[in-house]
Amino acid sequence: MFFFTLNSIINDVPYAIILFVWVYFVVMFISKKFYELAVKHGFSEHSGTYFGRKVIHILAGGLVAILLPFLFHEPVLPLVLAAVLTIAVYIPHKTGKLYYWFQDPTNMYEVDFTIAWGLMAFFLWFLDKSFWLAVVPMLFMAWGDGVTGIVRNFKYRKRVKGWEGSLAMLVTCLPIGAIAGWVGIVSAVLATLAEKQKYIDDNLAVPLVTVAILVLAKFLFPAYLTF
Repeated sequence: MFFFTLNSIINDVPYAIILFVWVYFVVMFISKKFYELAVKHGFSEHSGTYFGRKVIHILAGGLVAILLPFLFHEPVLPLVLAAVLTIAVYIPHKTGKLYYWFQDPTNMYEVDFTIAWGLMAFFLWFLDKSFWLAVVPMLFMAWGDGVTGIVRNFKYRKRVKGWEGSLAMLVTCLPIGAIAGWVGIVSAVLATLAEKQKYIDDNLAVPLVTVAILVLAKFLFPAYLTF
């Protein structure tokens, strides 16, 4: 039994190309400009790097995620593009030639981000072919975590798990979670708590917690989900 059709994949190609070009532009130009702007206004280079990374979260990962239900029929090309981006951000860590405006030599969290994004887009499609089951945790990870990082960076000028960022994430995630109904709202609260912990990269913790809740609800309490 074939889950995917060649015609649907071909129809997705133009959107995949356009969005890949957009992601490339965000990563190589827009995020770099934000890094340079931050450093110019007195932020440290390390702090500027996190501004650059969060801009990518919001304008690349988040924007593409919200477009999935409207543009794509199947998850093959989103997975392929996520895999390409994973390789593209992993290699600099191994060669030592980092994209300094968004990559930190002390961690590879952006690699976790692209892996988590691609796996959610692909596997959750089998449970919800509208893509929304994947989009909600994607947006928690991209927009929720992106906003919290920017707020904390302005406040502390370094990577600190301050409560101001957690509040900003909660405010961002609640309306996103509402897309999924009451279960989504609960998952927004728990995703915020998952981001707050310091032991697991939040690019893994946030989607793991959110996906677990949404998938369990899909099977056990479908009436509380709106898709």
